[in-house]
Amino acid sequence: MPFIGKYNTLKIVKELDFGVYLDGAELGEILLPRRYVPLNFRPGDEVEVFLYFDSDDRIIATTEKPRATVGEFALMRVKSVDKFGAFMDWGLMKDLLVPFREQKVNMVEGRSYIVHVFIDKRSNRIAGSAKLEQFLDRIPPEYEPGQQVELLIWQATDMGYKAIVNHFHQGMLYANEVFQKLNVGQTITGYVKKIREDQKIDLSLYPIGYAKVGEQTDPILAYLEKEGGFAPLTDKTPPDEIYSLFGVSKKTFKRAIGALYKDGKILIQENGISLVKI
Repeated sequence: MPFIGKYNTLKIVKELDFGVYLDGAELGEILLPRRYVPLNFRPGDEVEVFLYFDSDDRIIATTEKPRATVGEFALMRVKSVDKFGAFMDWGLMKDLLVPFREQKVNMVEGRSYIVHVFIDKRSNRIAGSAKLEQFLDRIPPEYEPGQQVELLIWQATDMGYKAIVNHFHQGMLYANEVFQKLNVGQTITGYVKKIREDQKIDLSLYPIGYAKVGEQTDPILAYLEKEGGFAPLTDKTPPDEIYSLFGVSKKTFKRAIGALYKDGKILIQENGISLVKI
């Protein structure tokens, strides 16, 4: 059965002047307006579409891509505010309504907020909510240490950055382990460091353990070659300088240096590191 608020692959069953109708199974035939109909289509062809409700609450299909589907979170800009709530630009012709009851603070036109897209049981329509916590951590986290995940930066705090993990859980990137500028609403790849006893998730922007070491030894060797065989990088080099050169934390960099030293490829001196001449 097709799902409203999600992507579906549906079969074209007939053509009219204003578009084509798709086989929506239990939902009946669903209109794909002419502007979205693929070129050179034929009845029986399948097309991937997003299903939502039009202004008359009829199910309609589009090939446009919303910023988030039902069950997902995304940063969206407020296009307008009226007596019903805030209307968000979520990438479709019809804006996404965030009712006042789903706002943590009164939303302001022109500003952007992270919202969750869901089916509102009161109206049976697709809606948005800025009360994100109620949609997170509903199921126990079952991630493995080192597992790669998708992060949506949620809040900046004194401790670091709260992030939404894979649209299901919340986790924390600690400030002393972040060496790049992050913005609220930014999506970025991250890694699970550990699941704490309270089920909270500690995150990292870098692969855990020594998995990253092998990836970083070659760039360090290449950098030393470019610099004539020596670089003034020591334990006192600031972490942000390390990150600007190699895109990794100082901890990961030191592990890579240790691996290169162990392999006899570099020398570690008081004033820097140098290539071993063969």
